[in-house]
Amino acid sequence: MAIRILIFILLLSFNFSIGATAEVQLKAAFIRDHQLWMKEGNKETQLTTDRHVSLPKWSKDGQFLAYLAGDENGDNTYLFIYDLKKKENYQPYQIETRNFKWSPISNQLAYTSEGVLNVTKTKNGRPQGFENVSLGVSDFEWFPNGKEFIVSSQSNLLPTGWEPVQLFKVPVDANLDTTKIKPFYIIQTNMTDLFAIDAQYFKWSADGKWVSFLAMPTASWSNDSNTLAVLPSVGDQFQVIGKMLWYENWIKWAPRKNQLAFISGEGRFQVENKNTAVTNIPSIKDRKEYTPKGYVDLDLEWLSPDEIIVARAKENKEWKLGPVPTMFTKLYIINIQSGEQKQLTFPPNYEIDDTPQVIGATITWYRKRDKENQGDVWIKNGVNNLEQQWLTNVDSSPTFFHKK
Repeated sequence: MAIRILIFILLLSFNFSIGATAEVQLKAAFIRDHQLWMKEGNKETQLTTDRHVSLPKWSKDGQFLAYLAGDENGDNTYLFIYDLKKKENYQPYQIETRNFKWSPISNQLAYTSEGVLNVTKTKNGRPQGFENVSLGVSDFEWFPNGKEFIVSSQSNLLPTGWEPVQLFKVPVDANLDTTKIKPFYIIQTNMTDLFAIDAQYFKWSADGKWVSFLAMPTASWSNDSNTLAVLPSVGDQFQVIGKMLWYENWIKWAPRKNQLAFISGEGRFQVENKNTAVTNIPSIKDRKEYTPKGYVDLDLEWLSPDEIIVARAKENKEWKLGPVPTMFTKLYIINIQSGEQKQLTFPPNYEIDDTPQVIGATITWYRKRDKENQGDVWIKNGVNNLEQQWLTNVDSSPTFFHKK
């Protein structure tokens, strides 16, 4: 009798465990063989069949997926939307773009085309048509309130040198009315301390009180060094944080604190001098770097308010000429309070773990074999659980949907 009761309790615990696990349903858009797919839970669905897709992005409520479709060289990229309710692809307007972003408060989509910032109208409950917002736009980001944009305008080269880089605050309903557009900040530049002709990759802190961005010089120089800077939402107290490459994913705000993590270091080759750094905002005097000597960090993601996941490899200072060597990264966890660091993933030889993402309690990453065009997506439900393969033969890391 006692044995039967024990077996019953074990079965009940097992079923409860399965049920609890099943409640956490990952939902992601991904690209396989250049086509758009979606996976929710254990079900994969192909969403396109005859396009060359890139950059899928979820709307705030998860009803829509915006993406680019172009030719095999990545040119002539037009904006498309997939409606999950109606299960159909459509174009909100036939427009070529490379830069588009969903509103943080609604299913409105903003995008730039040839320097013009536009927003979609709404028709029958979905984004359709467009309205002009502003001319002369280089890059933009929604304010957290969803009512305005922060906008950069690339400077011009004059006989006396480059103009300053100007940032503007633009209402969503500006409709090309320049009287509604207000100066936000002017970045005074020079050729020695801060040379920049543009500002890109705007990102807001968790509380919406600070925005980070890269002040970027001319193209060749930008390959080697850019200036990471921050501004408060009222447009004063400009602060330079450090020098880094132009990878947008190398800049991450903490999930709750005003702390900024980034991968510092100059030089376009990723064989050395790429270090994970964290600084408090607005105080930047306590900046601290965490990458051990002899290593480079080449991607990062916050795991918790006190922990960061990085993709780390051994540096290669011996390389000087020829093809750039592959950096075989593995994932590590850094506790920024204690300084403790431990290895999280153990890829097989000649395989690379990178692009860590954290969705709730789930850690995900992209694993690819050297020289191959596709890889797999792996997940761990918490640091101490076993890893498992979640997607196979995908072109790049997926875009997860999760409500914030």
